[in-house]
Amino acid sequence: MLRRVAALGELLMRGEVPRQTTTHTTMNTSQSTSSLIGKTVAVLCTDGFEENELLKPRAALDAAGAKTILVSPREGTVKGWTGEGFGRGVPVDLVLDSARAEDFDALLLPGGVINPDRLRLEPAAVDFVRAFFTAGKPVAAICHGPQILIDADVVTARRLTSYPSIRRDLINAGATWTDEEVVVDQGLVTSRSPSDIPAFNRKMIEEIAEGVHAGARR
Repeated sequence: MLRRVAALGELLMRGEVPRQTTTHTTMNTSQSTSSLIGKTVAVLCTDGFEENELLKPRAALDAAGAKTILVSPREGTVKGWTGEGFGRGVPVDLVLDSARAEDFDALLLPGGVINPDRLRLEPAAVDFVRAFFTAGKPVAAICHGPQILIDADVVTARRLTSYPSIRRDLINAGATWTDEEVVVDQGLVTSRSPSDIPAFNRKMIEEIAEGVHAGARR
C-alpha cells in the first residue's frame, strides 16, 4: 500500500494522473457560481410584477456573482402581484430618471400582467430598454415582460417567446414567436411563464456571461 501511495504521488507531481474527481466538481461549482462577477444587471419593474419572475431570476443572478440593481419609475418600494393581491414590497435601488443603460451589462424584465403594461406607458422606460438593444447588451424577459419590447421597436425579425396571450401582439410587431420554454436570439432571452424559470435562469446567465452581442445591435 505504501509503495502504491508513493507511486501515485510521483505521478501526480509529474502531472500524469488527474486530480481527484471531487476537486474537479468543486472547481466546476465555483466557476458556475462566479461566472458573473463584475457584471451589473438592471432589473426594470414597477408595481404589479409577478413575484417569482423577479425574485427567482434575481436570486440566480446574485448567486452567479452579479450585482443587481432594481430600477423603477417610482421611489421607495414596488409591490409584486401574487394572484390574489399585491404582495410584499421590494426596495427600489435606483429611480429610472437617474438610470443609464451604459452603466449596466444586462437587463432583466420580469413579467406580470400589470407591471409591463404600466412600464410601456413610461417613455423613459421604453428608451431605457431600447438603449440595451442599441448597445447589443443581453436582455432577459419572461412572461408578459416582452410587451415593452414592442414599444421599444426591437422585436422585428427576432425569434422569441412569451406568455401566450401576447403572442399575436409580438407577431404583429414583426417577431417570430415560438412555443418553447426558453428562446435565445443574439443575447435576447425569453420564456413563457414561471414554470420555465429554471431554463430561463440558465440561459440568462450564459448570455450575460458572454457579454455584448454585436449582431444584436439595433
